Amino acid sequence: MSLRGLPPADIFDKALGGERRALGRLITFVERDAAEAETVAELAHERAGNAHVIGITGAPGSGKSTLTGQLVKLLGEAGKRAAVLAVDPSSPLTGGAILGDRVRMEDVASPDTFIRSMATRGHQGGLSLAVPGVVRLLDATGYDPIVIETVGVGQVEVDIAGTADTTVVVATPGMGDSVQANKAGLLELADLFVVNKADRPGAKDVRRDLDLMLDLSHVSGQDQRTGMRPEIIMTTALSGEGAPEMWDAIERHRTAITANGQLEARRVNRDIDEVRNRLMADLESRVDLMLAGQSLAGVAEVLDAVAARSLSPTAAATQLAARIKDL
Repeated sequence: MSLRGLPPADIFDKALGGERRALGRLITFVERDAAEAETVAELAHERAGNAHVIGITGAPGSGKSTLTGQLVKLLGEAGKRAAVLAVDPSSPLTGGAILGDRVRMEDVASPDTFIRSMATRGHQGGLSLAVPGVVRLLDATGYDPIVIETVGVGQVEVDIAGTADTTVVVATPGMGDSVQANKAGLLELADLFVVNKADRPGAKDVRRDLDLMLDLSHVSGQDQRTGMRPEIIMTTALSGEGAPEMWDAIERHRTAITANGQLEARRVNRDIDEVRNRLMADLESRVDLMLAGQSLAGVAEVLDAVAARSLSPTAAATQLAARIKDL
């Protein structure tokens, strides 16, 4: 039966019943910010709040996709109904996801696992603005845990910390990851470090460097965000070695933050961050319209004054900001 023409509530009911096509249709609404997206968000919000959200991030080439695939295989064998969001770079031609991660993971995933590639659509930090809404939808339809694998764009990967309950940072030997992790602020956001490609020379050095940085963060008070020292797990993603230990560490982290109240606090902060991000996106679109001269009279005159150097950009911004409320 075709889903076209059905109201979002009916499609949502089909997704609750396990129809994957219906879930895919709902995700498309959210991704495209379609007219149905707000209805879908309200339906999902009523049922969400149960799934453990795991973020996996790290430098490109660190083996995140292969490691996620091993984790998905492990969860399927344990009878868990897991979901994966592989946040890919956008195609420069179509704007869509490249889909490489999805192709690799589907080979090892169980039939109960739901895998979706999403395009970043140019959003800084590698996370689409639609990701929180899709996570909520997967949560509402019974998937747990939900794994978000990011594009690995370096220093702006801190976005993942606001989206996940548990953040896993993947490092590898030979890529300067320990230094990069500290430089990019990943040391502060990691709940768990995974040194992948542990069978390669230098893996023990990466672990040693991470241990040293964690020691220094304790001295400087940087670990006060959680009060817990992140574990460091050694893995070899190609063979699956270390994947069970990685999952055990993830579960220990969830148990700890549930007991000390951090899990609920993180989820509250995540919702507030989503509100902020959506407001910022709305304001940005309004400003673009305003500067294009499509919404308010007098904008062109202000910009002309800036061009003529009779008005400073600071003063112009102050004048125009006062008009945004009228858009």
